[in-house]
Order: sequence, then structure tokens, then C-alpha cells
Amino acid sequence: MDNKNIKQIIIMRKDLKMRRGKEIAQAAHASMGIFFQMMEKTAPTVYEIDMPEDMLAWKEGPFTKICVSVQSEEELVEIINKAKELGYPAILITDNGTTEFNGVPTITCGAIGPVSNDKLKGLTDHLPLY
Repeated sequence: MDNKNIKQIIIMRKDLKMRRGKEIAQAAHASMGIFFQMMEKTAPTVYEIDMPEDMLAWKEGPFTKICVSVQSEEELVEIINKAKELGYPAILITDNGTTEFNGVPTITCGAIGPVSNDKLKGLTDHLPLY
């Protein structure tokens, strides 16, 4: 499989107006969270992951990530839920609110994939780059 046609999409909520460092941290949580949610502990210090074909190809590089934005929590949740319904790796990230959001847990971003470009048509290709 051609790993140049596989990417991970990070979707940020623009309406929250987070500090730049907070945005970067949340995006990193989303990117890594995709993999962590798939891991299964098989021994005290051993984790295994059964990766779909797209993920296996992507891990060989170049690790393409695209960051796009939405204007609301509802829009973000809708897109992530649709990706999950289609069987794609997807995750929502909820910040615990310690440093921003006045202590209120807040959904900040999400990630889809890595998946091939053709799977993203109609799902995220209409979103503006962040």
C-alpha cells in the first residue's frame, strides 16, 4: 500500500480560542490517543496493538498529519461519530479543565486515522485547514 496516500486528520475546535500551547498539547493527545485506545495489555509491561492495514503502512512514514478546524463541539462530535460508524480509528479528546475552561471538562479536538485519502472524502475534506 502507498503510504503517501494515508494521513491522520486532527480536528480542532476553533470556537474555544485556546492558547497555542494548549492547542498543540490537545492535538498531540488526539494523535497519540488513536493508538493508545487500540492497545491491549498482555503482560505487566507489554502492550499489543492490532493495526488496520492503513495504520501499518502509515507507521513506515512519512506520518502525514493534517490539522483542520470546526466551529463547535456539535460539529466535531458529529464528524468523529461518523468516522467511528464507518469503522475508522477515531477519538475525541476531553480536557479536564485544570488550566483553561474554568475547571469544566471540555471536548477540545479529535483525530481520525491514519486512513487512506479516499476514505476521508465527504468526511473531512470540506473542513478548512487550521
